[in-house]
Amino acid sequence: MKSRKSKVLHPVCGKPMLQIIVELAATAGLGPHIVVVSGKSEPVREALGSGCLYAVQEEQLGTGHALIQSQDVVPDCDNLVVMAGDTPLLRPQTLVELTQTHLASEAPITMLTSSLTDPDGLGRVVRDSDSRITAVVEHREADPETLSINEINASVYCFRTSWLWDNLPRLGYSATGEIFLTDLVEVAATQGSEVASVTVEDGAEALGINTRLDLSRAESMMRDRIRRHWMMEGVTIPDPESVYIDHDAHIGIDSVVLPNTHIRGGTIIGEDCEIGPNSVVVDSQIADQCRIVSSVVEQAVIESDVQVGPFSHLRPGAYLESEVRIGNFSEIKNSRIGRATKSGHFSYIGDAEVGANVNIGAGSITCNYDGEKKNRTVIGDDVFIGCDTMMVAPVTIGDRSYTGAGSVINKDVPPDSGAIGAPARIRSRKTGNDSGSPGRNAAR
Repeated sequence: MKSRKSKVLHPVCGKPMLQIIVELAATAGLGPHIVVVSGKSEPVREALGSGCLYAVQEEQLGTGHALIQSQDVVPDCDNLVVMAGDTPLLRPQTLVELTQTHLASEAPITMLTSSLTDPDGLGRVVRDSDSRITAVVEHREADPETLSINEINASVYCFRTSWLWDNLPRLGYSATGEIFLTDLVEVAATQGSEVASVTVEDGAEALGINTRLDLSRAESMMRDRIRRHWMMEGVTIPDPESVYIDHDAHIGIDSVVLPNTHIRGGTIIGEDCEIGPNSVVVDSQIADQCRIVSSVVEQAVIESDVQVGPFSHLRPGAYLESEVRIGNFSEIKNSRIGRATKSGHFSYIGDAEVGANVNIGAGSITCNYDGEKKNRTVIGDDVFIGCDTMMVAPVTIGDRSYTGAGSVINKDVPPDSGAIGAPARIRSRKTGNDSGSPGRNAAR
């Protein structure tokens, strides 16, 4: 991989491939999960957390050696599934079939094979004239005749532990100084035991990741699976190849995902939404009947019937209540926007609490940073913010108040008041001592 990062931590559709393996094992009903790690295992432990048990392989001496290191960690059990950490395209139902086949047989080993995977670089499955498996030969140790075999080892096994722990110590070192787990197949065959097998229906399931090219292929195949899944669940994707959807995303029925859109992380999108084109949504919650156009939404919450964009940015902590309208070139960060509030163009709302039915005029900004810390702006209900208003936080603008175009608000504005000028002068609506209608001071 030519990477400082462990191979199994490289992501496929937004999730480290080792985490994909652990989760699919859990989906197949297998557990507990023991992960064999190197001496420098902190990144792997951080990625997987405390839900796994860990065995340490200080020296990288092959797959058989790795399994030997795990023996003291594996709890008492009758059968053990062993998997590689770099086959993220494996399906849970394939694991279920493997374990069911194993339990229905008397074989000490049941292995997963494929005749539909490019065999280059992979171990070949050798069978005798009766189609019984007699050995697995690693690619680098295979002669030309063996290399002509198309059936490959998918590196997924189910063992009877009573047989496994008795025979694992019998494995010797190869010419490269490694102990190959695959040598157990020949041990079982030599003893006259059956080696059972299950063949994958999709050759991609046996694809191991060893290079960035492999990673790219796996990403493309997984992305296609995910898109197909959501289309079959009632989501419209007119141009699938241009859409990227991560593993943990969820999309409701009758939603439409338009071209050049990325739905990343654990994003949840409701029903009857339209996302895109040219949008990125990351770890956000979007309720029903929302529309996101050519915008970026990060770690935000959007209630129902909200429109965002084009060309706007919801940063972490943004919360938009229902019927909010955010137009073009607006940015919202760490702020709650009340129901039916509108910000049509060119605004920045940061660290703010904005009430319901507020109009925020073009060019208006909450000046939230004083050079040392972030301060909050509070805007009440039914407030009218004139164009180019600068709200210098901390500041509060009371219910039903308004600001004049170009005003600088550096002190609190009481309810039912107007604030006009730079710095703003406060005028009461009740006395009629103000200058002009707020409708002349803002663009919608």
